[in-house]
Amino acid sequence: MLSELSALSWPDVPGGATVLVPTGSTEQHGPHLPLDTDTVIAVAVARAVAAELGRRQDGAAVVVAPALPYGASGEHQHFPGTVSLGSEALHAVLVELVRSLSTWARRIVFVNAHGGNVAPLARAVMQMNREGHRTAWVPCVAGAADAHAGRTETSLMLHLAPDTVELGRAVCGNTTPVAELMSAMTAGGVAAVSVSGILGDPAGAGAAEGEALLRAAVFSVLGRLDGTPDRHGCLQSRAVVS
Repeated sequence: MLSELSALSWPDVPGGATVLVPTGSTEQHGPHLPLDTDTVIAVAVARAVAAELGRRQDGAAVVVAPALPYGASGEHQHFPGTVSLGSEALHAVLVELVRSLSTWARRIVFVNAHGGNVAPLARAVMQMNREGHRTAWVPCVAGAADAHAGRTETSLMLHLAPDTVELGRAVCGNTTPVAELMSAMTAGGVAAVSVSGILGDPAGAGAAEGEALLRAAVFSVLGRLDGTPDRHGCLQSRAVVS
């Protein structure tokens, strides 16, 4: 059974639980998506994963912690609405979250939906594992996806929070592969390569596609949870047995 940590009182909190912590961001997602897009997606994936684990496991407690809604989003800082903690502050927050949660939780897994969080997450998870905590992280998106505010995220948000999407304001962004844009983005942020802040093309996005993308992400996370972490602390996929 799915439990939301924010809804539990002290006597209800299960010791020895696995805690899923959604990590998102507050940043521009083009003119058509809300600032909390990454956080909404991370929460949805974490909740669905926890619900499925609750059905599959025999009494093992899985709880979803309140999301961390701010991340390392400096590459988006040229756009109004972006709120970034920065990499060093995010690393410190993640470390302290693990130390606190580990006093009663068996395991902590960060469910991450923002690419800018990856480096701080990797550093924090590996540091915490060296300290003897049991923690890891997993990405939210499975398979091929455009980089930012394109068809993938637009479809997901049309499924998860359609009232927050303004499709009439959607425009095609820079569709060049991100690897080819990294040098320019490192120097000048997303604004250096995309006037709209979009990396991808929202055209063709739809709620049905978003629902399928969510299922794929949940399936991917479920397949990773019993896997082995790579050198960055990211759990690697294994086949999911129903």
